[in-house]
Amino acid sequence: MTTPSDPGLSAIMSERRQLINLAYRLLGSLADAEDVVQETYVRWYAMSPEQQEEIVSPGAWLTRVASRICLDLLGSARVRRERYVGEWVPEPLPDRTEWAGVGDPVDRVTLDESVNMAFLVVLESMTPAERVAFVLHDVFRYPFGEVAEIVGRTPAACRQLATSARRRIRAARASTAPTGLRAGLVRDFKQAWEAKDIGALVGLLDPDATMVADGGGQASTALRPIEGSEQIARYVIAIADLVPGLTILERTVNGQPGLVAQRDGVTVTVAAFDASGDRIRQIWVVRNPEKLWPWTE
Repeated sequence: MTTPSDPGLSAIMSERRQLINLAYRLLGSLADAEDVVQETYVRWYAMSPEQQEEIVSPGAWLTRVASRICLDLLGSARVRRERYVGEWVPEPLPDRTEWAGVGDPVDRVTLDESVNMAFLVVLESMTPAERVAFVLHDVFRYPFGEVAEIVGRTPAACRQLATSARRRIRAARASTAPTGLRAGLVRDFKQAWEAKDIGALVGLLDPDATMVADGGGQASTALRPIEGSEQIARYVIAIADLVPGLTILERTVNGQPGLVAQRDGVTVTVAAFDASGDRIRQIWVVRNPEKLWPWTE
């Protein structure tokens, strides 16, 4: 009988963090990632001890099952997104030292370049097979032979999928500003927003900048992307006028400089930024409270 002190159980559960990290990158949602990992363990424990013993590498088995569940979810995600109210933005994550209400450090995603918001948004533009092949091979270093078993294609086809995905990532990164410069731009944006200085905001934004906001039908926000520096500047100042008492804080969002808006000490908005040259070119705003649970008590 398996007990909490069983070394076999410890070995299986030690894979949990890796699975959470994988599923979040594949799905862009921590809540969905946790559901995937839970389902993966349900399938493991649905097997008899004899069946479990036949598996040479439990970690590889868990990864394969979790990846296939994610692949199925990605296939149905487009249908679900069609019913989503407004724009869909990946779930933002706080710095690992600032998680609220998450007692188990195993559930915290490792923040690196592969979880910044710009990266996740590019992943969203890929086909499910492209996304899984790229993340498994380029991020988690799985050989194409193993990726092929998961995706259900040949190793050569998976190599092509990853190459196509890599091109998209490379194109998105081509003009990205260094983190230090982005931090300064985000700080200046915060100050201009607090001062309601429309001229300063316009000067910080690329003329063709875009803001995408996600309220999920549960928080008021723009239902379509806002394009152009002046339009974005006017919109964020209108928010400040409509919602008095907001406190704007500089925070790490998915490993990059970002902003958090709090009202009465509760986080109500998280904003991630991307910059090109010395201007902000993209802002992703999440107001859907279901996506802000790691930020709130």
